[in-house]
Amino acid sequence: MTAWRETGEGLELFVRVTPNASATRIEGIETRDDGSDVLRIRVTAPPDRNKANKAVAALVASAFGLAKSRVAIISGETARLKLLRIDGPAGPLASKAKNLFQSDA
Repeated sequence: MTAWRETGEGLELFVRVTPNASATRIEGIETRDDGSDVLRIRVTAPPDRNKANKAVAALVASAFGLAKSRVAIISGETARLKLLRIDGPAGPLASKAKNLFQSDA
């Protein structure tokens, strides 16, 4: 199982966000107790007034080399577990995700 899935609109990422962190970074894939995988992200932004969500979208866009407008939070806006959508061709985006986040790929 991976922390993303290809869709007709692009790539969906399953993420777990920690706001108010000491640094903004993508830590990698984490397997949760239920066996699902999530992409672990930490941001220095606080969770109020959508600041952490904006920081997450900007960080993911930067990692993929895309404009921030191509990344959207489609569920979990007020939760730590979020579902993000990256608009674009799913195949190349999935390949990029594999290269970026799976060290044993």
